[in-house]
Amino acid sequence: MPEATRPVASGPARVVELAGGVGGAKLAQGLQAHLRDRLTVVVNTGDDLERHGLAIWPDHDTVMYTLAGLDDRERGWGIRDETWTAMDQLGRLGEETWFRLGDRDLATHIVRTARLAAGDRPTDVARHLQRALGVAATILPMTDSPVRTEVRTDDGWLDFQTYFVGRQQQPTVHEVRFGGAAEAAPTAEVVASFEALRPTDAIVVAPSNPIVSIGPLMAIDGLRAAVAAGRVRGIPVIAVSGIVGGRALKGPADRMLVSLGHESSALGVARLYADWIDTFVIDTIDADLGPAIEALGLRVVVTDTIMTDDAARSRLARDVLQASVP
Repeated sequence: MPEATRPVASGPARVVELAGGVGGAKLAQGLQAHLRDRLTVVVNTGDDLERHGLAIWPDHDTVMYTLAGLDDRERGWGIRDETWTAMDQLGRLGEETWFRLGDRDLATHIVRTARLAAGDRPTDVARHLQRALGVAATILPMTDSPVRTEVRTDDGWLDFQTYFVGRQQQPTVHEVRFGGAAEAAPTAEVVASFEALRPTDAIVVAPSNPIVSIGPLMAIDGLRAAVAAGRVRGIPVIAVSGIVGGRALKGPADRMLVSLGHESSALGVARLYADWIDTFVIDTIDADLGPAIEALGLRVVVTDTIMTDDAARSRLARDVLQASVP
């Protein structure tokens, strides 16, 4: 077995990862290589939407397809070797097609929508889809209640996917809100995943957008309380910076941080997380920021955080797991 994919020799027995889309999925794949079914991913649902009468869960599905080994590495979303016959026909029939759904991806949304219409809980539907695709880890929606991320731009409030896909992240974001988060609660499964953790385990925060991927998760009082209760029990919380060298590797996180009054740097992200994490993992490019981050009361781990391939994902996961050991 190659060194990069060999299960980690030391580290937590179990991990709960808080994740958004691509960055969360990549790290989750690395963690799954080491932990298999001892990994639980609690995923952002604020990006969810309805298109063509179907329930679409972008972050959940990005994580699920990645952990199932089906993800399209070139596009960074959806299923590889996808076809687009249904979407092309929808366009011919006069439907909007700016949110592209591949033919095999559509099957996921059809099954999901039918099961939800039959009264199944979102968590139960998610687990059915994951088992059908052979995912070893557990992926849990952060809540079964609707939460929707919206951003305020010069054009007014936009739902997240209109901003992210429809407007291609071009408008400047002046404000972010999470509709429904104040009323939402984490599911029993999410709460149980945290309560089952012991000091030999860990909570990992993915290198996802801190505002619109991790933000909705922590906007749910019960979920934030579960993280805090874990820390009280001695469970380490380790976050990985999604900002490297002042830039987001994918998506608008760097521009969003600046427009919302934060610093676009690993230090800027650390400031957002400082009151609820213990260890912050930064890239070697940002090693000089280590002392300033440590001054926030955080332990700093410096490593290569760029996940270019499976081996790199596994190596970063190994470093994150080992960072949980005092």
